[in-house]
Amino acid sequence: MPAPRKYPDELRERAVREVRTTGRPIAHVAKDLGIHKEALRGWVRQAEADAGERDDRLTTAEYEELKQLRKKVAELRRANEILKAASAFFAAELDRPRTLVASSCSNPSTYAQSSSAKGASFSSSRRARQSGRNWSIRATKRSPCPRSSR
Repeated sequence: MPAPRKYPDELRERAVREVRTTGRPIAHVAKDLGIHKEALRGWVRQAEADAGERDDRLTTAEYEELKQLRKKVAELRRANEILKAASAFFAAELDRPRTLVASSCSNPSTYAQSSSAKGASFSSSRRARQSGRNWSIRATKRSPCPRSSR
């Protein structure tokens, strides 16, 4: 919530109108109305920009649009940070070592024992990438599930 304004809008409009119509110096008008001269100078400059007489300042409408766009950018950056954190979290979940459970095996521990004895690897894809090996190649080297006698 913005801070309350020190001077009412009617006083601002009256002071700007008086400076522009009478041609009196800003400092004199400000002293007569009990306004700080730099505050009145800023109001006059803004009124000139809104009227199209000045190109060095944004108009009030342009300034409001700029404020809204900055808020939107800040909101999108916060959302982007949340999405980055979530993707990092889920990427860490995917990189954890997994145990392979074959549905056709009657005893999964038997499969793990037999395949580990044959040198099969259950490392994560991250370790496979670090060692320079292709994950799909490693997957083909796994031994099949030992079939239980039926």
